[in-house]
Amino acid sequence: MDLAHQILDWVASYGYLAILGLLVLGIVGLPVPDETLLTFAGYLASRGELRLPFTLLCGFLGASAGITLSYLIGRSAGSFLVRRFGRRLHLTPERMQRVHGWFEHLGRWTLTLGFFIPGVRHLTALAAGSSRMRYPEFALFAYAGAAVWSACFVLAGYFFGHEWSRLGAAAHRAALLVAAALAVAGGLYWLWRRQRRRRRGLSAA
Repeated sequence: MDLAHQILDWVASYGYLAILGLLVLGIVGLPVPDETLLTFAGYLASRGELRLPFTLLCGFLGASAGITLSYLIGRSAGSFLVRRFGRRLHLTPERMQRVHGWFEHLGRWTLTLGFFIPGVRHLTALAAGSSRMRYPEFALFAYAGAAVWSACFVLAGYFFGHEWSRLGAAAHRAALLVAAALAVAGGLYWLWRRQRRRRRGLSAA
């Protein structure tokens, strides 16, 4: 049995506790299929094996706890972690530099949008922590992303029932497209504002 099926068995067996714990590990960066896990949990809720309100709550709490842990790691040992263990954890300096660039272009919205990009969720939190972003600002955008992201996949599994496995893959692709579109729109907006400030500076001179 591969890891993905083992994880789904844990969710079916241990319910809310498995959702919480596995999401924390997945958001931190371990190889947990987060979207599939949430969609499957929604499917179990549609069958009455889990209760939807508690499933939604556990999805939000697990994602929030995981992203907070990544933020705290970045704040306390972000640079050291990248230098010492980055290659093993796929936290290369190049990838971290790319995420820091997204912060410059999109600002705090990177934390919200990053939830919809697998392999980037934990990097945005690490970058926020290593950049010394204040916790209230981090919490506002990161927890909003956790709420929307987890609810999307849980509700998809709940309403579409037996199609949960195919739906999870389709929703995953759709999330990537939406996040990419929003990132492009944010970059264009940043360029427009930068050009506008430059024009104002020239006219003032």
